Amino acid sequence: MFTATSTLRSIALEEPATIRVFERYRLDYCCGGNRPLHEVCSENGIATEKLLAALTAATVNAPVTRDLSRVTLAELIHRIVETHHVYVRSELIRLQPMAQRVATKHGPVHPEVSLIERDLLQLGDELLFHLHKEERILFPYIEALERSCETGGAVPGSQFGSVQSPIQAMLHEHESAAALLEEMRTRSDGFVPPPDACPTYVGLYHGLKAFERDLHRHVHLENNLLFPRAIALEKEISVAQ
Repeated sequence: MFTATSTLRSIALEEPATIRVFERYRLDYCCGGNRPLHEVCSENGIATEKLLAALTAATVNAPVTRDLSRVTLAELIHRIVETHHVYVRSELIRLQPMAQRVATKHGPVHPEVSLIERDLLQLGDELLFHLHKEERILFPYIEALERSCETGGAVPGSQFGSVQSPIQAMLHEHESAAALLEEMRTRSDGFVPPPDACPTYVGLYHGLKAFERDLHRHVHLENNLLFPRAIALEKEISVAQ
């Protein structure tokens, strides 16, 4: 069981049901999840005992979920692509035109929506390129690593040397995406539409809030599960050669 010295990352990995609690308190369990609970609580003015109680309560009668730390890397990659990459692409197609309509109609009175439209376009460009690199370069290499381990083969050849190189780039891009979404959240007062918002305006903010939540879970699977296992596997194969 977790304690005040447990990191947010380790808690989320041990008990995925706690992720909802971290999201409710707006605590970073993915990109910045390697910090102890008591330190994060102190920084955010949260009583450590209160948060521990909420985390423990979240695990009681929580539905049984598959332990993704035990699936193969190929299975984990498939889940990430089919669940989160598909979601990102479909939601960008839906949300970007909504942001444009809202900015055109409400921008003169609410100038922040024009800035949100700009941020969303930038986020879309960055994320689509990011997904492409993962699916065409990094993920196939990780799958090849796993096959080499199973067959006793050597570390597969690559254009980037160690897997740590592209992973560092992906981590940086995850942070950039999170920062853009945080900027949009700040501009929109927590994705809360104003009283004069039209249905499209309301739908846009609802969609952005859901997009942010999915991205946190998406990044958690990569930063805290997939990438560390890939790095460890590459080292294991190198040592065995």
